[in-house]
Order: sequence, then structure tokens, then C-alpha cells
Amino acid sequence: MNTSHLSSPNKLERRLAPLLDLLQKQSVVQSVTHRQQQNRADVIENLLQRQQQAAIQREVDKLKSPDIAHLLEMITSDKRHIIWRLLSHEVAGEVLIELNEAIAESLIEMTLPDTLLPILETLDTDELSDIAELLPQDLLNRAKASLKANERNWLEQTMSFAEGSVGDIMSRDCLIVTETISINEAIELVRSNTELPPQTDKLFIVNNLRHISGVLPLINLLRNPVHSQIEQCMDKDVVTFSPTDQAEEAGQAFERYDLISAPVVDSKGRIIGRLTVESIMDYLRERAENQALAKEGLSADSDLFGPIIDGAKERWPWLCINLITAFIATRSISLFENTIQQLVALATLMPIVASVGGNTGNQTAALVIRGLASKQVHRDNITFIYRKELIIGLMNGLLWGTLLGLFAWLLYQNTMLGLVMMMAVTINLILAAFIGITVPFTLDRLNKDPAMGSSVVLTFVTDSMGFFLFLGLASLVLI
Repeated sequence: MNTSHLSSPNKLERRLAPLLDLLQKQSVVQSVTHRQQQNRADVIENLLQRQQQAAIQREVDKLKSPDIAHLLEMITSDKRHIIWRLLSHEVAGEVLIELNEAIAESLIEMTLPDTLLPILETLDTDELSDIAELLPQDLLNRAKASLKANERNWLEQTMSFAEGSVGDIMSRDCLIVTETISINEAIELVRSNTELPPQTDKLFIVNNLRHISGVLPLINLLRNPVHSQIEQCMDKDVVTFSPTDQAEEAGQAFERYDLISAPVVDSKGRIIGRLTVESIMDYLRERAENQALAKEGLSADSDLFGPIIDGAKERWPWLCINLITAFIATRSISLFENTIQQLVALATLMPIVASVGGNTGNQTAALVIRGLASKQVHRDNITFIYRKELIIGLMNGLLWGTLLGLFAWLLYQNTMLGLVMMMAVTINLILAAFIGITVPFTLDRLNKDPAMGSSVVLTFVTDSMGFFLFLGLASLVLI
């Protein structure tokens, strides 16, 4: 392997630095020349732009497609278009499928259909299916028309499967042999392929009806006598998937059985595609990113350098919800204005109650979200999870509530204030644990992302109830 092409973070940063400098210089040149007299500025600008463009082209040619995609995701849209226009059709196609969906869609929108079509024609059917939903329908139809009949049928079949299913991420390239041939014939068939499909670790064995009957790891293909029959050497215990299976569940099976690839079969047991560890890892990584951002009410497809108005609009719904919940929380405080006026210490202590509750709720929610993702949490064991987390909330509430109560007593020399602090913290931690389970579990039952907005809801409940509990108990006990 040529180690000069490895893209570790430090190496990639060093390789992109000259290109970023050139893009910055080009912006400066354009800014300066526009201030000169018009005729002279046009000549200077054209000359300097050609020089800069040639230099940028040389640097771009040194990069691999994933690195170019990474570059496009870290620069503003005006510079992004400069790079995009310099790419060959083949490289542009490879880059397009590597990009964040929002950025890929913006590049598709700014590219003329007649320019984009040759780029799409460089993609195989699996790659085309990955970006099909981003393409205008008329352009997608033109791209389909350029495919062979079997490839077009495969593309339409793949696009018909639900997002997040095995069928949505499977590929059609796999090595299939019949069980009636010999090891030597199988080796010759493998050799006849100019290029093996990525992550090929085994042959898929089928009978005359194309039903899966076994698999043969490549290492066993080489170890068995050449005159042996495939049927005698194959492993009949095969892990298979249906195209309607959830990709997340398939990922758990890949981890459980240490799979590199596996066949995808229809309801009659016939092979229709292949699932690889690469496609599974890509899906799980994207899902993890989606969940992390969904928890805060954001989308993983956001363009960090996209239009300002688009970024603002994306945040409006959850900001609106957050403002409403914050207003409700403040109403909890307003109910006890007289209490706060009589004992000012309450105003300094009540944020502690809300903060501790929020932390506990987020910890519980994180565990439940992970459990739902791995299918460990379901209706049969949810009662145990509630009981366990509520007891943990009670134990932590008593422990840390007592410590905070002692702190309040030492600080203000008020025994009853310390008791109120302990009780409020304990109850709020129990409530936070309850909400931390209920919110993601309810969302999952509604077929929504369990992480979606959970942080906003938890903050609202723990803040408002923390204030209400602390001030309510104080008004009953202290005033």
C-alpha cells in the first residue's frame, strides 16, 4: 500500500492546507482587482484567476474522492462551486455519493441537467440508488434510461424498499456458484472476475433454482482438494437476511456473528443481493449522528456552511418549543414570588435542584435510547427498567440530596431549608428518571426516533418541576 495516500486526520489536514490557502488567495485577488479601474481590472483578474485555477486544479488532482468530499464539506458554498467545476465526471460521481445529503443536493441544484447526466452515468446502480431521492424526477428518468434493463430493474427494486431496511442498503455484486461444480471450477470462476466485489470473504452457493444452500469462505476454497465438490465443502449453516429486515437489526447480527458479508434472500430463499460490513457500518454511523443531533432538535443533513436563513429556519421549531416550555417553567416560579421575597436564599439554591435533575434525566434517557437501538428494551422488560431506574433515582436523590441539604444548612444556618433542599432533589431525581424512560420509549412506540427532542422535553420537565417542588415545599415548610 502506498502510505502517502493514507488520510489520517493530521495527514489530511496537511494535504488540504495548500488548497485552502489557494482558495483564500483567490478570494483576496477578486476583492482587490474589483477595486481597480474596470478595463485594467478585467485583464488582471482574468490572468490571476487562470493562474489560481491552474494551481487549484493541480492540488485537487492530488486528492482522493473521499478527501475532496471532506474538503467540500469544510468550505463555504462559493469556494465549493469552484472545486466542483474542476472535477472530472468520474471523480465528481465518486464525490457526490460521499457527501452530506444537504451539500450533495445543493451541488445537484446548481449543476445543469446536461452537465450532471454524464456524472450520473459513471455511477453503478447501487451508487445511483443512494442519491436517487436527491435528483429531480426527469433527470432520474434520463439516468435510468441509460441503464441496461437488468440494472434498471435492480435500481427500481432497491428504491422500492423502505429507508433503513436491508433492501435499502444491500448491493447486487456478489460471487454466486452452483453446488454441483468442483472446487477447481469454482477457483476458475473466481479468477475469471477482473475485480472481486468489495468485502468478498465467501462464495454464495445455490441450487438449480437459485435458492441459497450454503456458503464457502475463500480460505476454505483454497484449502480443499481441487477435485472436491462444492456441496461437500460448503457450510450449510448460513446467516441470511430479508430485504424487509431492519438494517439496525442486521448490524447487531453482523456484530454477533462477526460477519463481513451475508446474502439477502427473498421469501422463497433465492439470493437477490448482498449485505456487507461496510454498508452496515456506514448506516450505523449515519444513524448515530442523526440521533446525537436529533436529541437537540437538529438534522444530521444540515450544511454547516449553507445559507444562513436555512440554518435559522431549521432551528425555529425547537426554539419555539423551548421558549414555550421555558415560559411555563417561569410561571412555576411566579407562583411563589412572595415566598422568594421572604427568603432570598431560595433564589440562589433552586437552579441546583433543576440542574441535578436534568443530568439524571439525560443519563437515563441515553441508556434507554441505546437499549431501544439494540432491541434490549421492549414491552416485556420495561417494567423492570422503570423499577430499577426509579430506585437508582431514589438512592441518588437521598445521597446527593442529603449532601446538598447539609450544604444549604451550613451556608444559611437554616435546618428546615436544608430539609427542603434534600426532599426537592430526591423527588426531582425520581421524576427525571421516570421522564428519561417514558419520553424515548413513547417515541419509539409511535415509530419516531427515540432521541428526537428528548433533551428539550427533559430540560422542561426537570426545570419546571424542580422549581415547583423546591419552592412549593419551601412555602409549606419555611413560610
